[in-house]
Amino acid sequence: MSQKQYWKDLNEFQRGPEPKGEDQEFKEKPALDLDETLLGATAPRRDFLKFLGFSTVAATLAASCEMPVRRAIPYAIKPEEIVPGVPNYNASTFVDGGDYCSVVIKTRDGRPIKVEGNDLSSITQGGTSARVQASVLNLYDKTRLRHPLAGGEESSYEDIDRQIIEKLKSSKGTIYLVTGTILSPTTKAIVGQFLQAFPQARHVVYDPVSYAGMILANEASFGKRGLPSYHFDEADTIFSLGADFLGTWLSPIEFAKQYSKGRKMTAEKRVMARHNHVEPIHAITGAKADVRATH
Repeated sequence: MSQKQYWKDLNEFQRGPEPKGEDQEFKEKPALDLDETLLGATAPRRDFLKFLGFSTVAATLAASCEMPVRRAIPYAIKPEEIVPGVPNYNASTFVDGGDYCSVVIKTRDGRPIKVEGNDLSSITQGGTSARVQASVLNLYDKTRLRHPLAGGEESSYEDIDRQIIEKLKSSKGTIYLVTGTILSPTTKAIVGQFLQAFPQARHVVYDPVSYAGMILANEASFGKRGLPSYHFDEADTIFSLGADFLGTWLSPIEFAKQYSKGRKMTAEKRVMARHNHVEPIHAITGAKADVRATH
Protein backbone atom coordinates (compact mmCIF):
# COMPACT_ATOMS: atom_id res chain seq x y z
CA MET A 1 0.00 0.00 0.00
CA SER A 2 1.22 3.56 -0.68
CA GLN A 3 3.17 5.32 2.15
CA LYS A 4 2.56 8.88 0.97
CA GLN A 5 1.85 11.52 3.59
CA TYR A 6 -0.54 14.43 3.24
CA TRP A 7 -0.78 17.72 5.15
CA LYS A 8 -3.66 20.10 5.49
CA ASP A 9 -1.55 23.26 5.12
CA LEU A 10 2.05 24.60 5.24
CA ASN A 11 1.96 25.20 8.98
CA GLU A 12 1.26 21.54 9.61
CA PHE A 13 4.12 20.62 7.24
CA GLN A 14 6.62 22.92 8.94
CA ARG A 15 5.49 22.02 12.46
CA GLY A 16 6.19 18.34 11.97
CA PRO A 17 4.72 15.52 14.05
CA GLU A 18 3.15 16.73 17.27
CA PRO A 19 3.99 14.96 20.54
CA LYS A 20 1.23 12.76 21.85
CA GLY A 21 -0.79 14.20 24.64
CA GLU A 22 -2.67 12.44 27.34
CA ASP A 23 -5.83 12.61 25.26
CA GLN A 24 -4.19 11.02 22.21
CA GLU A 25 -1.93 8.47 23.87
CA PHE A 26 -4.40 5.61 23.60
CA LYS A 27 -6.36 6.84 20.61
CA GLU A 28 -7.44 3.87 18.47
CA LYS A 29 -6.77 3.80 14.78
CA PRO A 30 -9.63 3.16 12.36
CA ALA A 31 -10.38 -0.46 11.64
CA LEU A 32 -9.65 0.01 7.94
CA ASP A 33 -7.41 2.73 6.49
CA LEU A 34 -9.17 3.33 3.16
CA ASP A 35 -6.90 5.92 1.62
CA GLU A 36 -7.19 4.52 -1.93
CA THR A 37 -9.12 1.31 -2.46
CA LEU A 38 -10.68 -1.40 -0.32
CA LEU A 39 -8.38 -4.10 -1.72
CA GLY A 40 -5.35 -1.98 -0.95
CA ALA A 41 -6.37 -1.18 2.63
CA THR A 42 -4.15 -2.20 5.53
CA ALA A 43 -5.65 -3.39 8.78
CA PRO A 44 -4.94 -6.00 11.45
CA ARG A 45 -6.77 -9.27 10.99
CA ARG A 46 -8.81 -8.77 14.17
CA ASP A 47 -10.00 -5.33 13.06
CA PHE A 48 -10.89 -6.68 9.65
CA LEU A 49 -13.01 -9.45 11.22
CA LYS A 50 -14.72 -6.87 13.44
CA PHE A 51 -15.57 -4.77 10.42
CA LEU A 52 -16.81 -7.82 8.50
CA GLY A 53 -18.99 -8.95 11.40
CA PHE A 54 -20.49 -5.51 11.88
CA SER A 55 -21.31 -5.15 8.18
CA THR A 56 -22.93 -8.59 8.09
CA VAL A 57 -25.11 -7.84 11.14
CA ALA A 58 -26.02 -4.42 9.76
CA ALA A 59 -27.05 -5.93 6.41
CA THR A 60 -29.14 -8.58 8.17
CA LEU A 61 -30.93 -6.00 10.30
CA ALA A 62 -31.56 -3.79 7.30
CA ALA A 63 -33.05 -6.69 5.33
CA SER A 64 -35.31 -7.81 8.18
CA CYS A 65 -36.51 -4.45 9.39
CA GLU A 66 -39.79 -4.76 7.45
CA MET A 67 -41.53 -7.51 9.39
CA PRO A 68 -45.16 -8.48 8.72
CA VAL A 69 -47.61 -7.07 11.21
CA ARG A 70 -49.13 -9.77 13.40
CA ARG A 71 -52.06 -8.68 15.48
CA ALA A 72 -53.18 -10.60 18.54
CA ILE A 73 -56.96 -10.42 18.75
CA PRO A 74 -58.26 -11.26 22.23
CA TYR A 75 -61.44 -13.20 22.87
CA ALA A 76 -64.44 -10.92 23.21
CA ILE A 77 -66.43 -13.85 24.55
CA LYS A 78 -63.96 -16.60 25.51
CA PRO A 79 -65.16 -20.21 25.14
CA GLU A 80 -65.21 -22.03 28.46
CA GLU A 81 -63.18 -24.97 27.16
CA ILE A 82 -60.31 -22.81 25.83
CA VAL A 83 -57.66 -21.17 28.02
CA PRO A 84 -54.90 -19.41 26.04
CA GLY A 85 -51.62 -21.29 26.46
CA VAL A 86 -53.22 -24.30 28.18
CA PRO A 87 -53.55 -27.38 25.89
CA ASN A 88 -56.67 -29.50 25.50
CA TYR A 89 -56.70 -33.25 24.85
CA ASN A 90 -59.27 -34.98 22.62
CA ALA A 91 -59.69 -38.69 21.94
CA SER A 92 -59.97 -39.66 18.28
CA THR A 93 -59.19 -42.45 15.81
CA PHE A 94 -56.53 -42.64 13.10
CA VAL A 95 -57.50 -44.70 10.04
CA ASP A 96 -55.45 -44.52 6.84
CA GLY A 97 -54.79 -47.20 4.25
CA GLY A 98 -55.75 -50.05 6.55
CA ASP A 99 -53.82 -48.69 9.55
CA TYR A 100 -55.89 -48.20 12.68
CA CYS A 101 -54.91 -46.53 15.93
CA SER A 102 -56.78 -45.02 18.85
CA VAL A 103 -55.12 -41.67 19.57
CA VAL A 104 -55.21 -38.67 21.88
CA ILE A 105 -54.69 -35.31 20.15
CA LYS A 106 -53.02 -32.45 22.00
CA THR A 107 -54.53 -29.13 20.90
CA ARG A 108 -53.34 -25.67 21.87
CA ASP A 109 -55.36 -22.55 20.97
CA GLY A 110 -57.37 -24.56 18.44
CA ARG A 111 -54.29 -26.03 16.69
CA PRO A 112 -53.44 -29.76 16.92
CA ILE A 113 -49.74 -30.01 17.75
CA LYS A 114 -49.13 -33.62 18.92
CA VAL A 115 -50.63 -37.09 18.48
CA GLU A 116 -50.11 -39.86 21.02
CA GLY A 117 -51.59 -43.29 21.54
CA ASN A 118 -54.61 -43.84 23.77
CA ASP A 119 -53.68 -46.00 26.76
CA LEU A 120 -57.35 -46.89 27.31
CA SER A 121 -57.58 -48.72 23.97
CA SER A 122 -57.81 -52.49 24.39
CA ILE A 123 -56.36 -52.99 20.89
CA THR A 124 -53.44 -50.60 20.43
CA GLN A 125 -52.87 -50.08 24.21
CA GLY A 126 -51.25 -46.66 23.76
CA GLY A 127 -49.00 -47.65 20.86
CA THR A 128 -48.48 -45.60 17.70
CA SER A 129 -46.52 -45.78 14.47
CA ALA A 130 -44.45 -43.35 12.41
CA ARG A 131 -47.44 -42.65 10.15
CA VAL A 132 -49.62 -41.81 13.15
CA GLN A 133 -47.01 -39.44 14.59
CA ALA A 134 -46.57 -37.70 11.22
CA SER A 135 -50.30 -37.35 10.54
CA VAL A 136 -50.47 -33.98 12.33
CA LEU A 137 -48.13 -32.52 9.69
CA ASN A 138 -50.86 -32.90 7.05
CA LEU A 139 -52.75 -30.03 8.69
CA TYR A 140 -49.84 -27.66 8.09
CA ASP A 141 -49.06 -28.64 4.48
CA LYS A 142 -48.99 -25.41 2.46
CA THR A 143 -49.08 -27.25 -0.88
CA ARG A 144 -52.36 -29.07 -0.29
CA LEU A 145 -55.50 -28.00 -2.15
CA ARG A 146 -57.53 -25.37 -0.32
CA HIS A 147 -60.60 -25.56 -2.59
CA PRO A 148 -62.23 -28.27 -4.72
CA LEU A 149 -61.53 -28.26 -8.46
CA ALA A 150 -64.03 -28.80 -11.26
CA GLY A 151 -62.50 -29.25 -14.71
CA GLY A 152 -59.22 -27.90 -13.39
CA GLU A 153 -60.85 -24.67 -12.19
CA GLU A 154 -61.43 -23.60 -8.60
CA SER A 155 -64.96 -24.26 -7.39
CA SER A 156 -66.98 -24.52 -4.17
CA TYR A 157 -68.30 -27.54 -2.30
CA GLU A 158 -71.88 -26.39 -2.90
CA ASP A 159 -71.38 -26.37 -6.68
CA ILE A 160 -69.61 -29.75 -6.62
CA ASP A 161 -72.40 -31.32 -4.54
CA ARG A 162 -75.06 -29.87 -6.84
CA GLN A 163 -73.37 -31.24 -9.97
CA ILE A 164 -72.90 -34.71 -8.43
CA ILE A 165 -76.52 -34.89 -7.22
CA GLU A 166 -77.80 -33.87 -10.66
CA LYS A 167 -75.67 -36.56 -12.32
CA LEU A 168 -76.85 -39.22 -9.87
CA LYS A 169 -80.53 -38.35 -10.28
CA SER A 170 -80.29 -38.35 -14.07
CA SER A 171 -78.45 -41.68 -14.19
CA LYS A 172 -80.45 -44.59 -15.63
CA GLY A 173 -77.89 -47.33 -15.17
CA THR A 174 -76.13 -48.90 -12.21
CA ILE A 175 -74.19 -46.59 -9.90
CA TYR A 176 -71.03 -47.99 -8.33
CA LEU A 177 -69.73 -46.54 -5.08
CA VAL A 178 -66.09 -47.67 -4.74
CA THR A 179 -64.41 -47.32 -1.33
CA GLY A 180 -61.74 -48.97 0.73
CA THR A 181 -62.48 -51.04 3.81
CA ILE A 182 -64.58 -48.90 6.16
CA LEU A 183 -64.16 -49.22 9.92
CA SER A 184 -66.16 -46.20 11.03
CA PRO A 185 -69.79 -46.97 12.02
CA THR A 186 -70.74 -43.40 11.07
CA THR A 187 -69.35 -43.79 7.57
CA LYS A 188 -71.11 -47.13 7.17
CA ALA A 189 -74.40 -45.48 8.16
CA ILE A 190 -73.86 -42.74 5.56
CA VAL A 191 -73.18 -45.37 2.89
CA GLY A 192 -76.41 -47.12 3.90
CA GLN A 193 -78.35 -43.87 3.53
CA PHE A 194 -76.83 -43.38 0.08
CA LEU A 195 -77.86 -46.89 -1.02
CA GLN A 196 -81.42 -46.27 0.19
CA ALA A 197 -81.63 -42.97 -1.70
CA PHE A 198 -80.34 -44.62 -4.91
CA PRO A 199 -81.60 -48.23 -5.14
CA GLN A 200 -79.67 -48.78 -8.38
CA ALA A 201 -76.36 -48.15 -6.59
CA ARG A 202 -73.91 -50.84 -5.53
CA HIS A 203 -71.17 -50.56 -2.93
CA VAL A 204 -67.83 -52.03 -4.04
CA VAL A 205 -64.98 -52.36 -1.52
CA TYR A 206 -61.46 -52.38 -2.95
CA ASP A 207 -58.15 -52.30 -1.07
CA PRO A 208 -54.78 -51.90 -2.84
CA VAL A 209 -53.32 -54.42 -0.37
CA SER A 210 -55.95 -57.14 -0.20
CA TYR A 211 -56.27 -59.93 2.36
CA ALA A 212 -59.06 -61.69 0.46
CA GLY A 213 -56.93 -64.83 0.11
CA MET A 214 -56.49 -65.07 3.88
CA ILE A 215 -60.22 -64.56 4.39
CA LEU A 216 -61.07 -67.37 1.95
CA ALA A 217 -58.45 -69.65 3.52
CA ASN A 218 -59.91 -69.14 6.99
CA GLU A 219 -63.38 -69.83 5.66
CA ALA A 220 -62.23 -73.07 4.07
CA SER A 221 -60.17 -74.15 7.12
CA PHE A 222 -62.22 -72.95 10.08
CA GLY A 223 -65.63 -72.12 8.61
CA LYS A 224 -65.33 -68.39 9.44
CA ARG A 225 -64.92 -65.69 6.84
CA GLY A 226 -62.64 -63.21 8.59
CA LEU A 227 -59.14 -62.25 9.60
CA PRO A 228 -57.54 -63.85 12.65
CA SER A 229 -56.40 -62.00 15.75
CA TYR A 230 -53.05 -63.04 17.19
CA HIS A 231 -51.64 -62.80 20.72
CA PHE A 232 -47.87 -62.43 20.41
CA ASP A 233 -47.58 -61.64 24.12
CA GLU A 234 -48.64 -65.20 25.01
CA ALA A 235 -46.36 -67.02 22.52
CA ASP A 236 -43.12 -68.72 23.61
CA THR A 237 -41.93 -69.21 20.01
CA ILE A 238 -42.77 -66.99 17.03
CA PHE A 239 -42.13 -68.33 13.52
CA SER A 240 -43.02 -66.01 10.66
CA LEU A 241 -42.92 -66.72 6.93
CA GLY A 242 -42.65 -63.34 5.20
CA ALA A 243 -45.19 -61.66 7.52
CA ASP A 244 -43.90 -58.21 8.49
CA PHE A 245 -46.23 -58.01 11.48
CA LEU A 246 -44.19 -55.20 13.09
CA GLY A 247 -44.20 -53.07 9.96
CA THR A 248 -47.09 -53.48 7.52
CA TRP A 249 -48.88 -56.80 8.05
CA LEU A 250 -52.49 -56.70 9.35
CA SER A 251 -52.31 -54.68 12.59
CA PRO A 252 -48.66 -53.74 13.25
CA ILE A 253 -49.40 -51.26 16.06
CA GLU A 254 -51.35 -53.88 18.00
CA PHE A 255 -48.80 -56.61 17.30
CA ALA A 256 -45.82 -54.39 18.23
CA LYS A 257 -47.28 -53.76 21.68
CA GLN A 258 -47.91 -57.48 22.21
CA TYR A 259 -44.46 -58.37 20.82
CA SER A 260 -42.70 -56.05 23.27
CA LYS A 261 -44.54 -57.67 26.20
CA GLY A 262 -43.65 -61.17 25.04
CA ARG A 263 -39.98 -60.24 24.66
CA LYS A 264 -39.72 -58.66 28.12
CA MET A 265 -38.66 -60.81 31.06
CA THR A 266 -40.22 -60.15 34.44
CA ALA A 267 -40.22 -61.81 37.86
CA GLU A 268 -43.35 -63.74 36.90
CA LYS A 269 -42.27 -64.42 33.30
CA ARG A 270 -38.68 -65.66 33.15
CA VAL A 271 -38.79 -66.90 29.53
CA MET A 272 -38.42 -64.50 26.61
CA ALA A 273 -40.27 -65.36 23.41
CA ARG A 274 -37.93 -66.62 20.68
CA HIS A 275 -38.46 -65.16 17.24
CA ASN A 276 -37.53 -66.97 14.00
CA HIS A 277 -38.19 -65.10 10.77
CA VAL A 278 -38.00 -65.99 7.07
CA GLU A 279 -38.40 -63.18 4.53
CA PRO A 280 -37.38 -62.31 0.94
CA ILE A 281 -36.20 -58.76 1.73
CA HIS A 282 -34.99 -57.04 4.87
CA ALA A 283 -37.93 -55.61 6.85
CA ILE A 284 -38.59 -54.20 10.30
CA THR A 285 -39.74 -57.54 11.71
CA GLY A 286 -36.70 -59.36 10.36
CA ALA A 287 -34.40 -56.85 12.04
CA LYS A 288 -35.91 -57.77 15.43
CA ALA A 289 -35.71 -61.53 14.96
CA ASP A 290 -33.31 -63.79 16.88
CA VAL A 291 -32.79 -65.94 13.78
CA ARG A 292 -33.41 -64.50 10.31
CA ALA A 293 -33.24 -66.35 7.00
CA THR A 294 -33.92 -65.26 3.42
CA HIS A 295 -35.60 -67.22 0.68
